[in-house]
Amino acid sequence: MSLDAGQLATAMIAAAKGQLKKKWPSVREYAESEARKTAETLVMIERLSALGKISKEEADLLLQMQRNSANAVLLTVKGMGLLAAEEAINAAVGAVKTVVNKAVGFALI
Repeated sequence: MSLDAGQLATAMIAAAKGQLKKKWPSVREYAESEARKTAETLVMIERLSALGKISKEEADLLLQMQRNSANAVLLTVKGMGLLAAEEAINAAVGAVKTVVNKAVGFALI
């Protein structure tokens, strides 16, 4: 199974938008950008895993680094609180959990 970054990003953006509701207009550009970056990271993890070039531990670390980056970006947006940023990221990544875990063959998310 091959992950599609566009489909992952679309699902993640929809989940984040639903979580952020009123704050969405002020964070939309940032959230969409971070969703696309996270989707690309997930596709890269899948590809490297399929090639045997990355361990589960390395995959976990790469995903955590991207999540931390997204969290930092969203926290810089005026009015975003730590809890709101974390909830948006969790919703976004959770939206693609099943398809990503199936594609990489282990519980990454």
